[in-house]
Amino acid sequence: MISILLHELGHAWGCLVQGVPVNRVVLYGGGGFCEHRRSTSAYEDELIVAMGPIVNLTLWAVCSLLEPFSNSPEIGWVLMVTAELNLWLALFNMLPLMPLDGGRLLFALLTRIMSANSAARVSGFVGLVGVLLWIPMMIFAYISFGFVFLFFPPILRHWQMLRYARY
Repeated sequence: MISILLHELGHAWGCLVQGVPVNRVVLYGGGGFCEHRRSTSAYEDELIVAMGPIVNLTLWAVCSLLEPFSNSPEIGWVLMVTAELNLWLALFNMLPLMPLDGGRLLFALLTRIMSANSAARVSGFVGLVGVLLWIPMMIFAYISFGFVFLFFPPILRHWQMLRYARY
């Protein structure tokens, strides 16, 4: 939960450095969100969305660098587990699926090269492909690592983005 909190605070920091007021940071279950007070442009969203995974990658790097210098096996284990957890969180969050950071960042980046309507359609298509691959990925993760994902990408949201280009 601490890594998730720091991830969400990264989003809040991305808001604040651009002058976007933050309403609240909320944690729930295995996730959270940063709610800002006003709408943001796609350009503002790029930094806001990227800051969460950047925080996780920073935590991964710091813990990985400190682990060899730990003076006890227990501290070394905590640093190693914290590093691995934060790397996993960053990679998972960058999957191009809504409402994950990767899906939001894909949409924001696509609006640089195409209309918002076209960006929504492309993001919706990519998301639907990801949803179709999700079940085999869940089975693979369970068989390989004994891990069960408690997240399932929203099929309807991706379908609406593709079909109706609403975002």
